[in-house]
Amino acid sequence: MLADGLAPATVGREVKRARQFFRSAVRRKLIPENPFADVAAPAQVNASRMHFITREVTERVLSACPDAEWRLIVALSRYGGLRCPSETLALRWEDIDWENNRINVRSPKTEHLPGGASRSIPLFRELRPYLEEARDLAVPGTHFVINRYRGVDQNLRTQFERILRKAEVVQWERLFHNLRASRETELTAEHPLHVVCTWIGNSAIIADKHYLQVTDDHFDNATGAALGSRAKVAEVRGGANCGAQDDESAARIAAQHLAASASSESPDVKKARKDRAKVQSRATTNSSIQANRVPRRGVEPLSAP
Repeated sequence: MLADGLAPATVGREVKRARQFFRSAVRRKLIPENPFADVAAPAQVNASRMHFITREVTERVLSACPDAEWRLIVALSRYGGLRCPSETLALRWEDIDWENNRINVRSPKTEHLPGGASRSIPLFRELRPYLEEARDLAVPGTHFVINRYRGVDQNLRTQFERILRKAEVVQWERLFHNLRASRETELTAEHPLHVVCTWIGNSAIIADKHYLQVTDDHFDNATGAALGSRAKVAEVRGGANCGAQDDESAARIAAQHLAASASSESPDVKKARKDRAKVQSRATTNSSIQANRVPRRGVEPLSAP
C-alpha cells in the first residue's frame, strides 16, 4: 500500500481495521489465527496536516464572513474549541450561562461515553463578543444559536473555503479541526493539560497526537525575543487569561460587524433588540439606586466614644 503512494497514516488505519476484523473472526472460531496480528501499522499521525491558525489570520477570516452567524461558527471553533458542525449546530441559547460565564456544550460524538453527552467550558473573553452579536440579531423565540446554516443542503466546508478565498489566506487542511486544535494549543500554554482536555473534550493522548502544536511564540518565549525589539502582540495566549489588548480587539471587531448588520435587520429584530436594551437599562438604574441608599462605611460622621 505504501508502494502505491498511500500516506502512512492511511495505511496504518487500514491495517488496524484489518487486524480488528480478523481478531473478531478468531474469537468466533471462523479462522485459527489472525494474519494481521504481527503486521506493524505505520503511525497514523500526519504532522503535515497540522496547522496553527494565528490570531491575525483568524481576524482576517472573521472580517470576510458574510454575516454574524458565520462569524460565530468560526469563533466557536477557534475561540471556543467546539467541534464543527456537530457541537456548533447543537448549541442552544439555553446552554449559555451569561451570569456565570459558562457554556454547556452538547457533544453528539462522545454522548455514548460515560459523562460524554455534554461538557462545561468557560465563556471565553474572545468568544463573548460574537455570541452577543448573534444574540442581539437573533429572531425572538429561536432556540438554536446557529439557525441559517443548519439545513441539510448547507455545506459548511464549501462555504468556508469561499470565505478563505475572500480573506486571501492560504487554505489549510482539516479546516475546522485545525481551528479547534489551535485553540487547544493556546489554552495548554496557560492552563494544566487535564483542564484543557476537559474543556476541549478529548484525552491527553489524543491531544498530544492530533492537536498540540509547536508555534513561533514558543520559540520567542524561550529565547526572550517576545520581550525584545522583535516583541509583538502574542498570537498564542491562554483562553480565560488572555490580555486586555486581545479583548479590546475582539470586541471592536464584533461591534463593527454588529453595526453593519443592524442596518439590514428586520423590524422584528430591531424591536426585540430595543426591548432587551430597555430591560437592561432599567436593571442597571435599579441597581444604582439600591447601591446609593446606604453610604459606604467611613462616609457617615463617627459617633463620640
